[in-house]
Amino acid sequence: MGHSLIEAQNLFSYTQGLRRDFHRFPELGFQERRTAGIVARELSALGLEIRTGIAETGVVALIEGKQPGPVVLLRFDMDALPIQEQTGAEYASQNPGVMHACGHDGHTAIGLTVARLLHSSRAEWSGTVKLVFQPAEEGLGGAKRMVAEGVLENPAPQVAFGLHVWNERPLGWIGLTPGPVLSAAETFKVRLTGKGGHAAAPHLAIDPVLAAAQLVTSLQSIVSRNVAPLQTAVVSVTTFHAGEVFNVIPSHVEMQGTIRTFDPAVRQRVLARFEQIVKGVAAAFECEAQTELTPVSPAVVNDTQVTQRVQEIARRLLPEHQISNDERTMGSEDMAYILQQIPGCFIFIGSANGGRGLDADHHHPRFDFDEQVMPQAVALLEACTRSYLG
Repeated sequence: MGHSLIEAQNLFSYTQGLRRDFHRFPELGFQERRTAGIVARELSALGLEIRTGIAETGVVALIEGKQPGPVVLLRFDMDALPIQEQTGAEYASQNPGVMHACGHDGHTAIGLTVARLLHSSRAEWSGTVKLVFQPAEEGLGGAKRMVAEGVLENPAPQVAFGLHVWNERPLGWIGLTPGPVLSAAETFKVRLTGKGGHAAAPHLAIDPVLAAAQLVTSLQSIVSRNVAPLQTAVVSVTTFHAGEVFNVIPSHVEMQGTIRTFDPAVRQRVLARFEQIVKGVAAAFECEAQTELTPVSPAVVNDTQVTQRVQEIARRLLPEHQISNDERTMGSEDMAYILQQIPGCFIFIGSANGGRGLDADHHHPRFDFDEQVMPQAVALLEACTRSYLG
Protein backbone atom coordinates (compact mmCIF):
# COMPACT_ATOMS: atom_id res chain seq x y z
CA MET A 1 0.00 0.00 0.00
CA GLY A 2 2.97 2.32 0.58
CA HIS A 3 3.50 2.49 -3.17
CA SER A 4 0.50 4.83 -3.50
CA LEU A 5 2.19 7.36 -1.20
CA ILE A 6 5.45 7.11 -3.15
CA GLU A 7 3.57 7.60 -6.44
CA ALA A 8 1.65 10.56 -5.01
CA GLN A 9 4.91 12.15 -3.82
CA ASN A 10 6.43 11.59 -7.27
CA LEU A 11 3.54 13.62 -8.71
CA PHE A 12 3.86 16.44 -6.16
CA SER A 13 5.09 19.03 -8.66
CA TYR A 14 2.06 18.28 -10.86
CA THR A 15 -0.33 18.64 -7.91
CA GLN A 16 1.35 21.79 -6.61
CA GLY A 17 1.42 23.42 -10.03
CA LEU A 18 -2.30 22.88 -10.49
CA ARG A 19 -3.13 24.03 -6.97
CA ARG A 20 -1.16 27.26 -7.29
CA ASP A 21 -2.68 27.99 -10.69
CA PHE A 22 -6.20 27.53 -9.29
CA HIS A 23 -5.22 29.72 -6.34
CA ARG A 24 -4.06 32.56 -8.60
CA PHE A 25 -7.33 32.55 -10.52
CA PRO A 26 -10.12 31.77 -8.03
CA GLU A 27 -13.75 31.70 -9.17
CA LEU A 28 -16.98 31.98 -7.18
CA GLY A 29 -19.71 29.34 -7.12
CA PHE A 30 -21.29 28.51 -10.51
CA GLN A 31 -18.65 30.76 -12.16
CA GLU A 32 -15.80 28.21 -12.17
CA ARG A 33 -15.45 28.19 -15.96
CA ARG A 34 -11.67 28.48 -16.12
CA THR A 35 -11.20 25.94 -13.33
CA ALA A 36 -13.66 23.50 -14.91
CA GLY A 37 -11.93 23.98 -18.25
CA ILE A 38 -8.58 22.93 -16.76
CA VAL A 39 -10.23 19.95 -15.05
CA ALA A 40 -11.79 18.89 -18.36
CA ARG A 41 -8.48 19.37 -20.18
CA GLU A 42 -6.52 17.24 -17.69
CA LEU A 43 -9.11 14.44 -17.65
CA SER A 44 -9.43 14.46 -21.45
CA ALA A 45 -5.64 14.16 -21.71
CA LEU A 46 -5.99 10.81 -19.93
CA GLY A 47 -8.41 9.70 -22.62
CA LEU A 48 -11.38 9.69 -20.27
CA GLU A 49 -14.97 10.19 -21.32
CA ILE A 50 -16.12 13.36 -19.57
CA ARG A 51 -19.33 15.35 -19.16
CA THR A 52 -19.21 19.08 -18.56
CA GLY A 53 -21.79 21.73 -17.74
CA ILE A 54 -23.52 19.72 -15.00
CA ALA A 55 -24.97 22.22 -12.51
CA GLU A 56 -23.51 25.01 -14.69
CA THR A 57 -19.79 24.21 -14.34
CA GLY A 58 -19.54 20.71 -12.84
CA VAL A 59 -17.41 18.03 -14.52
CA VAL A 60 -17.90 14.25 -14.27
CA ALA A 61 -15.60 11.56 -15.67
CA LEU A 62 -15.41 7.77 -15.48
CA ILE A 63 -12.31 5.60 -15.18
CA GLU A 64 -13.06 2.00 -16.17
CA GLY A 65 -11.05 -0.93 -14.82
CA LYS A 66 -10.20 -4.12 -16.65
CA GLN A 67 -13.63 -5.63 -15.93
CA PRO A 68 -17.02 -4.47 -14.58
CA GLY A 69 -17.28 -4.21 -10.81
CA PRO A 70 -18.13 -1.80 -7.98
CA VAL A 71 -18.59 1.93 -8.65
CA VAL A 72 -16.72 4.33 -6.36
CA LEU A 73 -17.57 8.05 -6.39
CA LEU A 74 -14.91 10.65 -5.54
CA ARG A 75 -16.10 14.22 -5.08
CA PHE A 76 -13.98 17.40 -5.22
CA ASP A 77 -15.25 20.99 -4.83
CA MET A 78 -13.87 23.82 -6.98
CA ASP A 79 -15.27 27.17 -5.80
CA ALA A 80 -13.62 30.08 -3.99
CA LEU A 81 -14.96 32.79 -1.66
CA PRO A 82 -15.70 36.55 -1.91
CA ILE A 83 -12.67 37.52 0.23
CA GLN A 84 -9.75 39.86 -0.52
CA GLU A 85 -6.59 37.80 -0.07
CA GLN A 86 -3.93 38.97 2.43
CA THR A 87 -1.48 36.06 2.38
CA GLY A 88 1.29 37.79 0.43
CA ALA A 89 2.00 34.43 -1.25
CA GLU A 90 3.73 34.44 -4.63
CA TYR A 91 0.67 32.61 -5.99
CA ALA A 92 -1.85 34.98 -4.34
CA SER A 93 -5.18 35.66 -6.03
CA GLN A 94 -5.13 37.90 -9.09
CA ASN A 95 -8.91 38.27 -9.02
CA PRO A 96 -9.71 41.22 -6.72
CA GLY A 97 -12.14 40.33 -3.95
CA VAL A 98 -12.07 36.58 -4.69
CA MET A 99 -9.87 34.07 -2.87
CA HIS A 100 -9.41 30.36 -2.31
CA ALA A 101 -9.77 30.79 1.46
CA CYS A 102 -11.02 27.27 2.18
CA GLY A 103 -8.71 24.90 0.30
CA HIS A 104 -10.88 23.92 -2.65
CA ASP A 105 -7.95 24.75 -4.95
CA GLY A 106 -6.11 21.94 -3.17
CA HIS A 107 -9.10 19.61 -3.40
CA THR A 108 -9.33 20.07 -7.17
CA ALA A 109 -5.60 19.49 -7.64
CA ILE A 110 -5.78 16.42 -5.38
CA GLY A 111 -8.68 15.08 -7.46
CA LEU A 112 -6.83 15.44 -10.75
CA THR A 113 -3.77 13.69 -9.27
CA VAL A 114 -5.89 10.82 -7.93
CA ALA A 115 -7.34 10.51 -11.42
CA ARG A 116 -3.85 10.13 -12.89
CA LEU A 117 -2.90 7.41 -10.39
CA LEU A 118 -6.10 5.42 -10.85
CA HIS A 119 -5.93 5.74 -14.62
CA SER A 120 -2.36 4.45 -14.71
CA SER A 121 -3.31 1.38 -12.63
CA ARG A 122 -6.63 0.59 -14.35
CA ALA A 123 -5.34 -2.75 -15.71
CA GLU A 124 -4.93 -3.92 -12.09
CA TRP A 125 -8.51 -3.48 -10.85
CA SER A 126 -12.14 -4.11 -11.79
CA GLY A 127 -14.98 -1.63 -11.49
CA THR A 128 -15.54 2.05 -12.19
CA VAL A 129 -14.35 5.26 -10.57
CA LYS A 130 -16.74 8.20 -10.96
CA LEU A 131 -14.90 11.50 -10.56
CA VAL A 132 -17.16 14.42 -9.60
CA PHE A 133 -15.75 17.95 -9.71
CA GLN A 134 -18.43 20.11 -8.09
CA PRO A 135 -19.16 23.83 -8.27
CA ALA A 136 -20.63 26.06 -5.59
CA GLU A 137 -20.05 24.23 -2.32
CA GLU A 138 -19.96 27.47 -0.31
CA GLY A 139 -23.65 27.66 0.57
CA LEU A 140 -24.92 27.90 -3.00
CA GLY A 141 -26.21 24.36 -3.42
CA GLY A 142 -23.78 22.90 -5.95
CA ALA A 143 -24.00 19.31 -4.69
CA LYS A 144 -27.79 19.44 -4.45
CA ARG A 145 -27.97 20.54 -8.08
CA MET A 146 -25.52 17.90 -9.27
CA VAL A 147 -27.55 15.20 -7.50
CA ALA A 148 -30.75 16.59 -9.05
CA GLU A 149 -29.06 16.47 -12.47
CA GLY A 150 -28.27 12.77 -12.11
CA VAL A 151 -24.70 12.56 -10.84
CA LEU A 152 -25.63 9.54 -8.67
CA GLU A 153 -27.01 7.61 -11.65
CA ASN A 154 -25.61 5.88 -14.75
CA PRO A 155 -23.70 4.30 -13.11
CA ALA A 156 -24.91 4.42 -9.50
CA PRO A 157 -22.04 4.33 -6.98
CA GLN A 158 -21.88 1.85 -4.12
CA VAL A 159 -19.60 4.05 -2.00
CA ALA A 160 -18.57 7.73 -1.98
CA PHE A 161 -15.59 9.63 -0.63
CA GLY A 162 -14.93 13.32 -0.08
CA LEU A 163 -12.07 15.09 1.62
CA HIS A 164 -11.20 18.44 3.21
CA VAL A 165 -7.78 19.83 4.02
CA TRP A 166 -8.22 20.95 7.62
CA ASN A 167 -6.35 23.93 9.02
CA GLU A 168 -7.83 23.44 12.48
CA ARG A 169 -5.37 20.53 12.85
CA PRO A 170 -1.67 20.15 12.00
CA LEU A 171 -0.06 18.20 9.21
CA GLY A 172 0.14 14.56 10.33
CA TRP A 173 -3.43 14.33 11.62
CA ILE A 174 -6.50 12.67 10.06
CA GLY A 175 -10.13 12.95 11.20
CA LEU A 176 -12.22 9.84 10.46
CA THR A 177 -15.41 10.04 12.49
CA PRO A 178 -18.33 7.60 12.10
CA GLY A 179 -21.78 9.17 12.19
CA PRO A 180 -22.46 12.94 12.01
CA VAL A 181 -19.35 15.04 11.34
CA LEU A 182 -20.63 18.36 9.97
CA SER A 183 -23.88 20.02 10.94
CA ALA A 184 -27.06 20.71 9.07
CA ALA A 185 -27.30 24.44 8.33
CA GLU A 186 -30.09 26.90 7.67
CA THR A 187 -30.03 30.64 7.22
CA PHE A 188 -32.72 32.91 8.57
CA LYS A 189 -34.01 36.40 7.93
CA VAL A 190 -36.35 38.20 10.32
CA ARG A 191 -38.08 41.52 9.71
CA LEU A 192 -39.81 43.16 12.66
CA THR A 193 -42.15 46.02 11.74
CA GLY A 194 -43.38 48.54 14.26
CA LYS A 195 -44.34 52.20 13.89
CA GLY A 196 -41.72 54.87 13.39
CA GLY A 197 -41.71 58.08 15.38
CA HIS A 198 -39.70 60.74 17.17
CA ALA A 199 -37.17 59.32 19.65
CA ALA A 200 -38.32 61.94 22.20
CA ALA A 201 -41.89 60.62 22.06
CA PRO A 202 -41.49 56.82 22.19
CA HIS A 203 -45.04 56.37 23.53
CA LEU A 204 -46.40 57.45 20.14
CA ALA A 205 -44.28 54.90 18.26
CA ILE A 206 -43.96 51.11 18.32
CA ASP A 207 -40.25 50.47 18.72
CA PRO A 208 -38.96 47.51 16.64
CA VAL A 209 -35.39 48.07 17.93
CA LEU A 210 -36.43 47.22 21.48
CA ALA A 211 -38.33 44.18 20.20
CA ALA A 212 -35.36 43.05 18.11
CA ALA A 213 -32.96 43.47 21.04
CA GLN A 214 -35.22 41.27 23.16
CA LEU A 215 -35.44 38.79 20.29
CA VAL A 216 -31.65 38.40 19.97
CA THR A 217 -31.47 37.59 23.67
CA SER A 218 -34.53 35.33 23.68
CA LEU A 219 -33.27 33.25 20.75
CA GLN A 220 -30.28 32.21 22.90
CA SER A 221 -32.72 30.35 25.16
CA ILE A 222 -33.27 27.76 22.42
CA VAL A 223 -29.82 26.21 22.84
CA SER A 224 -29.62 26.78 26.60
CA ARG A 225 -33.14 25.57 27.45
CA ASN A 226 -34.65 23.53 24.58
CA VAL A 227 -31.67 21.39 23.54
CA ALA A 228 -30.51 18.60 25.86
CA PRO A 229 -27.12 19.38 27.46
CA LEU A 230 -25.43 16.40 25.79
CA GLN A 231 -26.80 17.35 22.38
CA THR A 232 -25.76 20.38 20.41
CA ALA A 233 -27.03 23.25 18.30
CA VAL A 234 -26.08 26.79 17.33
CA VAL A 235 -28.37 29.81 16.84
CA SER A 236 -26.37 32.87 15.79
CA VAL A 237 -27.73 36.30 14.86
CA THR A 238 -25.06 37.79 12.62
CA THR A 239 -26.56 40.95 11.08
CA PHE A 240 -28.79 43.62 12.66
CA HIS A 241 -29.93 46.62 10.62
CA ALA A 242 -32.11 49.39 11.97
CA GLY A 243 -32.57 53.12 11.64
CA GLU A 244 -30.64 55.93 10.03
CA VAL A 245 -30.46 58.84 12.50
CA PHE A 246 -30.13 59.36 16.27
CA ASN A 247 -33.52 60.95 16.93
CA VAL A 248 -35.91 58.75 14.95
CA ILE A 249 -37.37 55.44 16.05
CA PRO A 250 -37.32 53.40 12.82
CA SER A 251 -40.31 51.56 11.44
CA HIS A 252 -38.55 48.22 11.02
CA VAL A 253 -35.51 46.11 11.89
CA GLU A 254 -33.96 43.38 9.76
CA MET A 255 -31.81 40.55 11.15
CA GLN A 256 -30.04 37.57 9.61
CA GLY A 257 -28.19 34.58 10.98
CA THR A 258 -27.67 30.84 10.93
CA ILE A 259 -28.90 27.72 12.73
CA ARG A 260 -26.71 24.59 12.98
CA THR A 261 -27.73 21.12 14.22
CA PHE A 262 -26.60 17.49 13.92
CA ASP A 263 -29.65 15.46 14.96
CA PRO A 264 -32.86 15.67 12.85
CA ALA A 265 -35.09 15.65 15.95
CA VAL A 266 -33.05 18.47 17.51
CA ARG A 267 -33.27 20.36 14.23
CA GLN A 268 -37.08 20.16 14.17
CA ARG A 269 -37.30 21.31 17.79
CA VAL A 270 -34.92 24.23 17.21
CA LEU A 271 -36.75 25.41 14.09
CA ALA A 272 -40.14 25.16 15.81
CA ARG A 273 -38.93 27.13 18.83
CA PHE A 274 -37.32 29.70 16.55
CA GLU A 275 -40.66 30.44 14.88
CA GLN A 276 -42.51 30.50 18.22
CA ILE A 277 -40.06 32.89 19.85
CA VAL A 278 -39.99 35.30 16.90
CA LYS A 279 -43.80 35.47 16.81
CA GLY A 280 -44.14 35.63 20.60
CA VAL A 281 -41.57 38.39 21.14
CA ALA A 282 -42.96 40.41 18.24
CA ALA A 283 -46.49 40.13 19.64
CA ALA A 284 -45.32 41.11 23.14
CA PHE A 285 -43.93 44.36 21.72
CA GLU A 286 -46.84 44.98 19.33
CA CYS A 287 -44.72 44.41 16.24
CA GLU A 288 -45.39 42.34 13.16
CA ALA A 289 -42.86 39.63 12.26
CA GLN A 290 -41.85 38.08 8.96
CA THR A 291 -39.44 35.14 9.01
CA GLU A 292 -37.65 33.35 6.20
CA LEU A 293 -35.84 30.07 6.93
CA THR A 294 -33.71 28.61 4.12
CA PRO A 295 -32.02 25.18 4.36
CA VAL A 296 -28.36 25.24 3.23
CA SER A 297 -27.55 21.55 3.64
CA PRO A 298 -28.33 18.55 5.85
CA ALA A 299 -25.76 17.08 8.23
CA VAL A 300 -22.81 15.15 6.80
CA VAL A 301 -23.14 11.62 8.19
CA ASN A 302 -20.34 9.11 7.67
CA ASP A 303 -21.21 5.43 7.26
CA THR A 304 -19.76 3.52 10.22
CA GLN A 305 -18.48 0.48 8.27
CA VAL A 306 -16.93 2.56 5.49
CA THR A 307 -15.29 4.89 8.02
CA GLN A 308 -13.81 1.99 10.02
CA ARG A 309 -12.39 0.61 6.78
CA VAL A 310 -10.80 3.99 5.99
CA GLN A 311 -9.32 4.10 9.51
CA GLU A 312 -7.61 0.74 8.90
CA ILE A 313 -6.28 1.89 5.53
CA ALA A 314 -5.00 5.15 7.02
CA ARG A 315 -3.18 3.32 9.82
CA ARG A 316 -1.35 1.11 7.32
CA LEU A 317 -0.67 3.83 4.75
CA LEU A 318 0.24 6.70 7.10
CA PRO A 319 1.39 4.98 10.32
CA GLU A 320 2.98 8.15 11.72
CA HIS A 321 -0.31 10.08 11.52
CA GLN A 322 -2.57 10.71 14.50
CA ILE A 323 -6.06 9.42 13.65
CA SER A 324 -9.06 10.93 15.42
CA ASN A 325 -12.47 9.23 15.45
CA ASP A 326 -14.38 12.03 17.17
CA GLU A 327 -13.66 15.20 15.16
CA ARG A 328 -16.91 17.10 14.58
CA THR A 329 -17.61 20.67 13.59
CA MET A 330 -20.69 22.89 13.43
CA GLY A 331 -19.56 23.94 9.98
CA SER A 332 -21.59 22.60 7.07
CA GLU A 333 -20.66 20.84 3.82
CA ASP A 334 -22.95 19.97 0.94
CA MET A 335 -21.26 16.57 0.48
CA ALA A 336 -24.19 15.82 2.80
CA TYR A 337 -26.50 15.50 -0.22
CA ILE A 338 -24.34 12.72 -1.67
CA LEU A 339 -23.89 10.88 1.65
CA GLN A 340 -27.65 11.01 2.26
CA GLN A 341 -28.01 8.54 -0.60
CA ILE A 342 -24.66 6.72 -0.85
CA PRO A 343 -22.74 5.20 2.09
CA GLY A 344 -19.36 6.79 2.37
CA CYS A 345 -16.82 8.79 4.35
CA PHE A 346 -15.90 12.46 4.45
CA ILE A 347 -12.27 12.76 5.53
CA PHE A 348 -10.56 15.65 7.33
CA ILE A 349 -6.79 15.77 6.84
CA GLY A 350 -4.65 18.15 8.89
CA SER A 351 -3.00 20.86 6.79
CA ALA A 352 -1.77 23.52 9.22
CA ASN A 353 1.88 24.30 9.90
CA GLY A 354 2.21 26.94 12.60
CA GLY A 355 5.99 27.07 12.25
CA ARG A 356 5.57 28.38 8.71
CA GLY A 357 2.61 30.64 9.53
CA LEU A 358 0.24 28.35 7.61
CA ASP A 359 -2.43 28.08 10.30
CA ALA A 360 -5.04 30.77 9.61
CA ASP A 361 -8.64 29.62 9.91
CA HIS A 362 -10.73 28.64 6.91
CA HIS A 363 -12.46 31.66 5.32
CA HIS A 364 -9.76 34.01 6.70
CA PRO A 365 -8.00 36.48 4.34
CA ARG A 366 -4.62 34.95 5.31
CA PHE A 367 -5.71 31.31 4.88
CA ASP A 368 -3.10 29.04 3.33
CA PHE A 369 -2.10 25.44 4.03
CA ASP A 370 1.01 23.27 3.98
CA GLU A 371 1.05 21.74 0.51
CA GLN A 372 2.70 18.55 1.85
CA VAL A 373 -0.83 17.52 2.83
CA MET A 374 -1.69 17.01 -0.84
CA PRO A 375 0.33 13.83 -1.57
CA GLN A 376 -0.94 12.38 1.70
CA ALA A 377 -4.52 13.11 0.65
CA VAL A 378 -3.94 11.75 -2.85
CA ALA A 379 -2.47 8.49 -1.51
CA LEU A 380 -5.25 8.02 1.05
CA LEU A 381 -8.05 8.56 -1.48
CA GLU A 382 -6.36 6.31 -4.03
CA ALA A 383 -5.89 3.55 -1.44
CA CYS A 384 -9.49 3.86 -0.21
CA THR A 385 -10.79 3.66 -3.76
CA ARG A 386 -8.63 0.66 -4.67
CA SER A 387 -9.83 -1.18 -1.56
CA TYR A 388 -13.33 -1.28 -3.06
CA LEU A 389 -12.29 -2.23 -6.60
CA GLY A 390 -11.90 -5.91 -7.35
